[in-house]
Amino acid sequence: WVAMRSLFIFYNKTVTSLKQRVSTALLACRQCSSAAAETEKDSFFKWFLLLIPATTFGLGTWQVKRRQWKLQLIDDLTRLTTAEPIPLPTDPHELNNLEYRRVRVRGKYDHTKELYIMPRSPVDPEREAREAGRITSSGEIGANVITPFHCTDLGITILVNRGYVPRQKIKPETRMKGQVEGDVEVVGIVRLTENRKPFVPSNDVQKNRWHYRDLVAMAELTGAEPIFIDADFASTIPGGPIGGQTRVTLRNEHMQYIITWYGLCAATSYMWYAKFVKMIKL
Repeated sequence: WVAMRSLFIFYNKTVTSLKQRVSTALLACRQCSSAAAETEKDSFFKWFLLLIPATTFGLGTWQVKRRQWKLQLIDDLTRLTTAEPIPLPTDPHELNNLEYRRVRVRGKYDHTKELYIMPRSPVDPEREAREAGRITSSGEIGANVITPFHCTDLGITILVNRGYVPRQKIKPETRMKGQVEGDVEVVGIVRLTENRKPFVPSNDVQKNRWHYRDLVAMAELTGAEPIFIDADFASTIPGGPIGGQTRVTLRNEHMQYIITWYGLCAATSYMWYAKFVKMIKL
């Protein structure tokens, strides 16, 4: 009996000891698993946050390329609009590749078929270059006068944007001095047809109110060819519309975007370095 009792006590102690060891091992395993999971979570969070400076750096670099493209585009347009004028070609395919190219024509205006693109404000290239991208208005509203022009040397009639007139001078009888008769030479810039942009009203042919250049409709109404030029400022006739109404100012705010994106990249890179490398509490 004594031997059996001693064996029973030994068995209970052994089982209890094994239970304690197993519990300790399980607890340690749980702690290791928890620590591993926490480490894995921190690692994922660490590398995920690195996407912020990487993305802003990529956006800044993209804006650098966009700025180079925009500067080249502005330079190309400036070169085209200041080049020596060439004779106006009549081939439509050739004209499609000549937008903003200066051309020279000679002929006679037909003032009986004027069209009016409105509302328009006068073009001021220097002011528009300073205020590009801002929502501003010159405060002066009028119209651009589009007049059929019979080219005596080419034997065709085209459309010429003679220029800007204020609202009180839209009616031809208010500016008779500028309604020149006889042959004149006009230097202008080739423009192509426009598609109606969102929120721009449709052209009202019956009321002769045009909001965008629809060369096909304008040509059908006036009997002209769908060829359109903006007369330059030097072609202005005293008392008539003010020429030089071609807008070639392009928004170029890419330097601001470059500074913004690279600034954010630098700031978030430092925060990531301080948090995960230097272990500084932010």
